[in-house]
Amino acid sequence: MRALVADRSAPGSIAVRDVPEPVPAPGEVLVEVRAFSINRGELRMLGTAADGWRPGWDFAGILKSDVEHGPRAGARVVGIRQSGAWAERVAVSQAWMAELAEGVSFAQAAALPTAGLTALRILRLGPAILGRRVLVTGASGGVGRFAIQLAHLGGAEVTALVSSSSARAAGLSQLGADEVVSDIAQLRGRFDLILESVGGDTLGRLVRMVDPQGTLVMFGNSSNELTTFNVRDIYLDAHIRLQGFELFFGGDPFGRDLAYLVTLVAERKLDPQLEAELSWEEMPEAVERLRNRDVAGKVALTLGG
Repeated sequence: MRALVADRSAPGSIAVRDVPEPVPAPGEVLVEVRAFSINRGELRMLGTAADGWRPGWDFAGILKSDVEHGPRAGARVVGIRQSGAWAERVAVSQAWMAELAEGVSFAQAAALPTAGLTALRILRLGPAILGRRVLVTGASGGVGRFAIQLAHLGGAEVTALVSSSSARAAGLSQLGADEVVSDIAQLRGRFDLILESVGGDTLGRLVRMVDPQGTLVMFGNSSNELTTFNVRDIYLDAHIRLQGFELFFGGDPFGRDLAYLVTLVAERKLDPQLEAELSWEEMPEAVERLRNRDVAGKVALTLGG
């Protein structure tokens, strides 16, 4: 079969190559891939990967074998892997996939797993958000756009923090952000939950804006800068919690949460923010657009029928 493989001599450092067919392990099933999406984390890994490495987390396609107490062969499904999803076929754990609802396309579904699951699970790390104040940094990115929508659905007052130089923030109010700001100085009051992916000075300043009983979840460092802060600013008269997050850490299967996200999309309560849909042969273009931050939302690559 064919798959996208790291190749430093190719445009975008990636090319379609012949690879061995996947062999499902016990508890896994085979899926014929029809679409997958790209995440910035994959591009960072691609930048240092050795030739032959196979990237890819998110995919959607057609199930090729029955699942016990689950979907049957021929069902449309969405799933996630820790690598190798950018291929014509993948083997995936039965617990790491979900059946697609009617009306949800392969491309829409492929946009959901990494960004949608991250947003859903980091929101769960804070207090119950009904009536609470939630701040989302990096709000114009994939995770940010899902987090805004899910926090709004959960009844939170949502503030979106975006780059002052980015026009990609357009539409965040329509997604559910009550306020959109481009500078920390514009923020008012404290927040019950802060979802932080910028790092550096942004993180150091936001630590002082967490409610005394609140939580700050760190799930990225897009600035690639070190963070410093005075611990005296947070430990006196406060029970602030600083929480790290990595999607693949922990044993909670993804299937149930994927099914929930798919249902929200089918009910038009969640917009997958699919900005572009390209053929997988156009991967170099997709990589370039994502690296240049020319994309507001998600890009899906399609293959097959």
